[in-house]
This record gives sequence, C-alpha cells and structure tokens, in this order.
Amino acid sequence: MTAKIRNRPLTASELDAFGNELDALRARTAATLGQADADYIRGIVKAVRYSGFAGRVLLFAGAIGGGTLWPWLLWPACIAGALLLALSKILENMELGHNVMHGQYDWMRDPQLNGKTYEWDIAGTSDNWRKTHNFKHHTYTNVRGMDDDIGYGLLRIFPEQRWRPFYLVQPLVAVVFALLFQWGVAIQDLKLGRWLAGKTSHAKMRALFRPVRRKILRQLLKDYLLFPLLAGPFFLPVLLGNLVANGLRNVWTYVIIFCGHFTADAETFAKESIRGESRGHWYLRQLRGSSNLAGGKLLNVLSGNLSHQIEHHFYPDLPANRYATMAVEVRAICARYGQHYNTGSLPRQFGQVIWRIVRHAFPSRPRPATAALQPAPQGG
Repeated sequence: MTAKIRNRPLTASELDAFGNELDALRARTAATLGQADADYIRGIVKAVRYSGFAGRVLLFAGAIGGGTLWPWLLWPACIAGALLLALSKILENMELGHNVMHGQYDWMRDPQLNGKTYEWDIAGTSDNWRKTHNFKHHTYTNVRGMDDDIGYGLLRIFPEQRWRPFYLVQPLVAVVFALLFQWGVAIQDLKLGRWLAGKTSHAKMRALFRPVRRKILRQLLKDYLLFPLLAGPFFLPVLLGNLVANGLRNVWTYVIIFCGHFTADAETFAKESIRGESRGHWYLRQLRGSSNLAGGKLLNVLSGNLSHQIEHHFYPDLPANRYATMAVEVRAICARYGQHYNTGSLPRQFGQVIWRIVRHAFPSRPRPATAALQPAPQGG
C-alpha cells in the first residue's frame, strides 16, 4: 500500500537532541498564547451554539410547516436541519469538547472551558474519556496491552494482535461500530468482557455503570424524547433528524480517529519498549504511532485539528489551532533526524485503514520486531 518506511536509527545522544528540539518548540509556542487563541475557541463555542440552534429550528420548521401549510418544505428543511445539527455536534465533539478536556484552554481561567469539569454532548462521560483517552491512550500510545484504543477491544488492526475466529466478521463489525461510535466510547472503560468472564463482580460493574447510565439516559431523553416532543404530532421527522445528526457525527469521528492511528505506516509497541523511556523515546513512539491528514483549514477545524494527529500527540495540552503552524517545524525536525512523517489525504489514509480492517480479519503473521525505539550505537 505504501512505500517502505525509512527511519534512521538514532543514537542516545540524537534521541536526547530530538526530544530537546521538540520541547523547545513547545516552550516557544506556549509563550505566545494569548487573546487570539481565546478569541478562536470562543468563536468555536458560538459556532456550535448557533449551528445547533439553526439546525433544530429548521427541523421544527420542516416537521411542523411541512405537516400543515407547506408540504414542500418538509424534507428540504429537515435535511438542512439535520446537516446543521450534525455540524454543530461535530464541532462540539472534535474542536471544542475533545480539546478543552485536554486542558488546552485552562490558562484562560474560564469555568466554561475548564478541562477538568467540561461535559460534552456525547453518550460517554467526560470523566471516563479523561481516563481512557487523556491518560491511558496519550501516555501509552499504541503500546499493546496498555492502550485500549488499539482496536477498541473489537477489531484486529495490527498483525501483532492475536487472531481469533471472531475477527472474520470484523469488516461488518467495523461498519456497525462507526455508526454507533459514541456508544462504544460510552462503554469503553467498563471493560464488559472482564465482567462477562467473571473477572469483575456485579457490584463493581453496577458502580462503574451508574454514571454512564445517567449520561446515556440524559442524551437519549434530550435527542430522542424532549426535542421530538416539542414538535407535537410532528415528532417523527425531528426524531429522525436527531438520529441522522448523531449518526453523521459518529461516522465522522470514527473516520478521523482511525485515520490518526491505524494507517499502513502506524506501528504498535511491546510493553518492554517503554521501560526507562526517555523524553526523546516518548516523542519517537508518538510519531511512529500517529498519522496526519492533509486537507487544509476546513478539514483542520472539522477534525478538531486531529488532521495533525502527530502534533496533537506531541502537544496534547496546547491549543489545537496552533498545530498547523507547528507542523511545519515538526516536519523539518523529523526530516533532520531521518524520521518518517506519516501524512496523506483523507481518502488515502482511510483507504489504508479499510485495508487493515479487511486484511487482519484473517490470520496473519506478526511483523518482525522493530528496533525503532532502541538507541543505535553511538556514532552509528
């Protein structure tokens, strides 16, 4: 699918220098944060609010107006409303909620943008996301047995994952998972497999599920009961509009996240590879476990700037609107140290993801163990 990866082995001193250069870029960027960044994220808050309001108004107008006075209005207005509502949910999920919960805007001291307390418009709780994503995934990126995001417990994405007959149906499972992605996020930290295997007690599972159940009920009531009921006898088009908006958000989020981690050049790592991990090693692992998307400003915003997944994994707590500028220097640093900078168009990267899902549904041999994170001999 792609050209063979060419990564030059780095000596211990080169790894230190690699890490120091990337740390210096972080420090320079952090020193310039200010009003422009605050204005940007507040603009996103407004975009989420106004697009969501406009979407719901159009859904109501289409449902009520189309059902009474103007039948021609029904489907055009409902389709436009569902698309606007989907846009609002995508912006809130990707560019607002995800980035705020990383603490990217804590320096503003704005309680509405506090990374520790922000609750997003999705079935999963923010507290669980901060644990599974902010801590586990970003600390142990693509480390097998430590990063639960590798296949999300459902998919075999890498040949190093042990094959089971269940994986034969994973192309179908992947489609269902994309459509229901927010629900997968909601239950990820519950580890239902351990409970079904009797490794987690019923009492503990009830305690773990309690906050998840509250959040799920709140989302279901809001999107599939409260707003549809406001349309009275014309509740069905509003309900369907909400269902479509959530589905579009789910699929888009799935595509962006999978493109950021599961392309052909992305690597996984054994637990042993992070023992005594230096700062330079950590950056190198993040680089080799991440993938970028090339597509311009619109893609950057709609993806929550996860089109720059490499930069996000390097600097998860810096405002994501800075990643595009930082990427120029990050790419130059990688080139100086002979490291592959994994980037490509959305169709190209997602095509590689689809290939992985289909290919590794069948038995395959693990790739030869990589020495990527082992320092080369000094002077080598």
